[in-house]
Amino acid sequence: MSHINQNAVHCINSDCPRPYPQPWGNKFCHTCGAPVHLLDRYVPLQRLGSGGFAQIYTVWDQKTQTEKVLKVLMESSPKALELFTQEAAVLRTLRHPGVPRVDADGYFSVEMLSATTVQNHLKPHHFHCLVMEKINGQTLEEIFQEYPQGCSEVWILNWLIQAVDILQELHTRKIIHRDIKPSNLMLRASQASPNKKGTRRDEQLVLIDFGGAKQYNSNLFGNKPSSTRLYSSGYSPPEQIVGGIIGPSVDFYALGRTMIEMLTGKSLSDLQNPATGELVWRNRVNVNSQLADLLEDMIQEDVRSRPANAAILQKRLVKISGVSPQPGIFSKIQQSFRQSLGQAQGILVQVEDSVGQALTHSAHAVSQTTLFILKAIFNVFLACLDTFWTMLITGIGASVGTIGGFALASQTTIDEQITRLISHQLPTLILTTPRVSGAELLLFAGAGLGTAWGLTLAGGFGQKRRFFVISFMGIISYGFGWLVLQLITPEQGDERLVGLILAAVSLLTISLGFRSHHIVYAIISAFGTAIVFAVLFFLGFPTNLFDFLHSLNWNELWLPTTFFGFVGVVLSFWLGVSHYLIVPGLRLLGWR
Repeated sequence: MSHINQNAVHCINSDCPRPYPQPWGNKFCHTCGAPVHLLDRYVPLQRLGSGGFAQIYTVWDQKTQTEKVLKVLMESSPKALELFTQEAAVLRTLRHPGVPRVDADGYFSVEMLSATTVQNHLKPHHFHCLVMEKINGQTLEEIFQEYPQGCSEVWILNWLIQAVDILQELHTRKIIHRDIKPSNLMLRASQASPNKKGTRRDEQLVLIDFGGAKQYNSNLFGNKPSSTRLYSSGYSPPEQIVGGIIGPSVDFYALGRTMIEMLTGKSLSDLQNPATGELVWRNRVNVNSQLADLLEDMIQEDVRSRPANAAILQKRLVKISGVSPQPGIFSKIQQSFRQSLGQAQGILVQVEDSVGQALTHSAHAVSQTTLFILKAIFNVFLACLDTFWTMLITGIGASVGTIGGFALASQTTIDEQITRLISHQLPTLILTTPRVSGAELLLFAGAGLGTAWGLTLAGGFGQKRRFFVISFMGIISYGFGWLVLQLITPEQGDERLVGLILAAVSLLTISLGFRSHHIVYAIISAFGTAIVFAVLFFLGFPTNLFDFLHSLNWNELWLPTTFFGFVGVVLSFWLGVSHYLIVPGLRLLGWR
């Protein structure tokens, strides 16, 4: 570290009024107080510039005693953070000499205080950081400026082979770079003679700036248009510019145009035909025809005409690299034959790609239908599971609540106090129904509380789960149902019980925390449950459920427990029908 100026420590806080220089050894900026020892490991040394949404610094890694590159995200938009996080995730998974290495802890965030515009208050701000291997060397853009006559064919072929090898690694992991251009390709400088031009063919090519990298789906049915229109003018293919479906061939297109620019020494705008937009370059340079054909195939506007994958490119590059650069007469004949064979193979590749695309389009409709059916089946399964779970928990809750209410009535004197209260407050009810019992009201209150808690604990059908409100309303709704049971004049037990169900279930359902359509839920659940029990009563289900309460006999408790438990089960079923079928249908018809 002797070559590093120990006073050259840089604060990365964008609001710092004097970020440079900072004294070596300080853990915090002497101007703004922001940390300058990041993770107690990385010390920012100097600012290198900016790229995209980030500021770039050289940092000293105290753990490995090496210089590295630090990118600090400055843009606060969600899309910028998404791309920055995506770059970190991609680089941490790659271990290839042609990709900058990022350690497992190389992505982190640092909290700093930033001044706001209102009364100069300090507000915490998170700076997202990415530390990666520092690549010493030149970019192809810098080399392009040094060689206006163009680079040698040997160099181009070597760089192309290395670049395709990098892309093979990326595409195997279902990653596309999306931003290949001369400024994003570097040559790792040789330590022996980093400035010697003749060694360029042996230098390692490195692909940098993975801010636009994207995971893609190789499944024929799964490709979707790109959500982010990220492209570099002159290097990106048409489908990427318009935001269409993209795949590995976008990298081949950009790489091909980059190598043509490096080979000719002319910018793409100078090579482009103004009328057609095509590159006219083969007459500008004397190059192996097979290499020229390969580059032409890579930059085809139609994605179906480009090589389908990196393996095809590698095979063709192996053949090209074996051809002598200065062939004799016999070799020229052999070369012509190989060229014809290569063109034939290229035609076969194009036919293969065309067939693949045709199969893709023909299978797309079938695949979408299949996917829709599978999603529908899965959603039906989830709906059934949700409904079944709610039915189970509600039934158990109602049964437990009924038993609890009966225990309270039989083991305490609360039922007698409730009976006296009703006789004083509702004397008319006593005259109409002389058998009014506080034990019966306690039984109903317990059943209502248990049913309400069962529904809320199950958490189904998008409820808001308001335990206090639903506990209170559960008691009130079943208490109101008990009152209806007393006031219905016909002595027919089944009619009285149906009235009880309608009153209790509708009031309880309205009090549940549904997002919308409360009346629909209440009507469907109340009438659906009442109809089910009306059929049961018609088939012989006992209607004298509460007669035993006058003697408080535990042996006969099973009948009201079964009744209230089954009410909870049927109520949950109709709530499921309403939530998954009726309410979505009403929304589809426009009732929001």
